[in-house]
Amino acid sequence: MNEQYIAMRDGTYIFARHWLPKEPPIGHIHILHGMSEHSGRYMPFAESLVEEGYSVSTHDHRGHGKTAERNNAPFGFFAPRNGFELVVDDVEEVVRALGVDTPFTLFGHSMGSFVARRYAQRYRERLTRLILCGTGAVTPLHHTGRYVARMFAAVQGDTVRSPLLNGMSFKSFNKKFRPTRSDFDWLAADDAAVDRFMDDPYCGFVSTTRFFADVSDGIVRISRKKELAKTPDIPILLISGEADPLGQRGKGIYKLARQFNAVGLKNVQVYLAENMRHELLNERNRAHTIAQIKRWLHEQTN
Repeated sequence: MNEQYIAMRDGTYIFARHWLPKEPPIGHIHILHGMSEHSGRYMPFAESLVEEGYSVSTHDHRGHGKTAERNNAPFGFFAPRNGFELVVDDVEEVVRALGVDTPFTLFGHSMGSFVARRYAQRYRERLTRLILCGTGAVTPLHHTGRYVARMFAAVQGDTVRSPLLNGMSFKSFNKKFRPTRSDFDWLAADDAAVDRFMDDPYCGFVSTTRFFADVSDGIVRISRKKELAKTPDIPILLISGEADPLGQRGKGIYKLARQFNAVGLKNVQVYLAENMRHELLNERNRAHTIAQIKRWLHEQTN
């Protein structure tokens, strides 16, 4: 595994990891992590893909992990303007800097899945397959949240952390899992996985007003029919926990699949993991989930 910082066009340094198999790779997979976490949590998944013969890369988004640390930037903050689109552009700059010149597979989890969807819309010729894990469809809360977050950013400042906006986004997610041990029980049914998340100094932080505005703006934008229609007609896998509140316990996943079908995408598959929550790669049956992803990759290759 190689680790490096890659300079973006605006001078931001993005922390990236890159794995190569022993033999010539059968393809490349780039992984996009979620909100309030970092790419290091995906190392076991990446290493298992390398064992299958893929080269794999991942990076810490702006405002996350070692990228935020290297740039002495606030955690949970993308940029003063156009933050969501900058994060999408970072994906392209990173994979090109790593030498990924041929079509590749993009895997995005949670917030990373929304970034992946926008990347597919803007860099459609670059992708051969798209895996969206722990994703969801746009809801009225996203429309409301974008205006509230913008107002908070204007009044309080862009880099002020907002427990109120954080609560609006996630407080309801734990309700179906009462009695709960923590604020993060919705992430996984595996208590040990939740504890590892809470003990990780790069995880669980409260993000800024501008961040919430950027992400809600991005989710609304990628969900418009005009933008959805820009998604390339490539194999797409929607993979989610059956009990994941972000995916509305499956309803939002099937809604997204129908939206993709409505704009002409013909190869969209849905996989719901029974009784599992948001972080499928950290759940009790993670090995089965990863096996399903590998099987799908193999099927789309042959």
